[in-house]
Amino acid sequence: MTDDRFFLDIHVVQTLPPSNVNRDDTGSPKTAVYGGVNRARVSSQAWKRAMRRFFLSESEEEVGIRSKDVIRYVADRIVEKDPACSEEKALELAEKTFTKAKIGVKDHKTKALFFLGKKQADQLADAALNNKSEEEVKTILRDNPAVDIALFGRMVADDSSLNEDAAAQVAHAISTHEVQTEFDFYTAVDDLAPEDNAGAGMLGSVEYNSSTLYRYANISMHELVKQLGSKERAIAAAKLFIKAFAISMPTGKSNTFANQTLPQFLMINIRTDRPVNLVTAFENPVKPRRGYVAPSIQRLLEEEVKAEKFVEKPEKSLYLVGAEIEKPEWATEEASMHALLEDFESFASDNL
Repeated sequence: MTDDRFFLDIHVVQTLPPSNVNRDDTGSPKTAVYGGVNRARVSSQAWKRAMRRFFLSESEEEVGIRSKDVIRYVADRIVEKDPACSEEKALELAEKTFTKAKIGVKDHKTKALFFLGKKQADQLADAALNNKSEEEVKTILRDNPAVDIALFGRMVADDSSLNEDAAAQVAHAISTHEVQTEFDFYTAVDDLAPEDNAGAGMLGSVEYNSSTLYRYANISMHELVKQLGSKERAIAAAKLFIKAFAISMPTGKSNTFANQTLPQFLMINIRTDRPVNLVTAFENPVKPRRGYVAPSIQRLLEEEVKAEKFVEKPEKSLYLVGAEIEKPEWATEEASMHALLEDFESFASDNL
């Protein structure tokens, strides 16, 4: 590979049983119309939140926090560094430091959610104690982003110079086929109700659907290297991203439906021209043929070949599959997630 560009595409086919992992404001499962029919949909925001939770539980990589309470978060670090500083004084110093960076604050909170890395919080605490200048504070907020800030970006309405462009993009997941929303009517019995009371203590209904989803994300690896400052750290972040994208699950109604499934297919493509979302494979909705999984995977693989009429063939394609399919000759089948990630790391180390 001689091109400086290095794009990582991630494609997943995953079946969800009856579930409601991502609700709209009425409590209904989110949907979208695509190809003229109704599809199940899981928003990119819902899956990115699940991925960030996965980062926290599975990785030693520094992960940021997104909160309006970041002033108190920095104040706690001020007290750790200077135990003689009272909590009230620390809050004042932290708020003054955020104000220097032209970030809107009120009552010791930022006016909007703010994305901050742990290393940045520690440096802001030092800046507060040493009365650093506005430009020095802004430099801290621009440098050393946490891995999820580099991947998912940060938008600061008060000062666009503090924005962090996202190195990754995550698409809304949609079903490869048409879906209909269903209703579960439920009742609950009052354990202490009199014996002559045959009525329910509570009743209601919950909406759900089941679907085979196509999920897609990409990472601009050359940009991630610039943001994180090293190739090794960028590759480690990409490996974490791939695993989190494949294994994480949004938690909506998970206690009700226990929809803890895994992908039936995972493919990564490495490209030097541009990322390619293969959702066009499903513009014509898949019809069931002993289920949706195998025909959806086959459609996806065929769409990759069709895409090569317009773009270059991927430099490398690796995949995991848990279904009976016609296996592509142009991609390498991996035996496990660990093997796929190791092969990705080896290729990226040599070519990024």
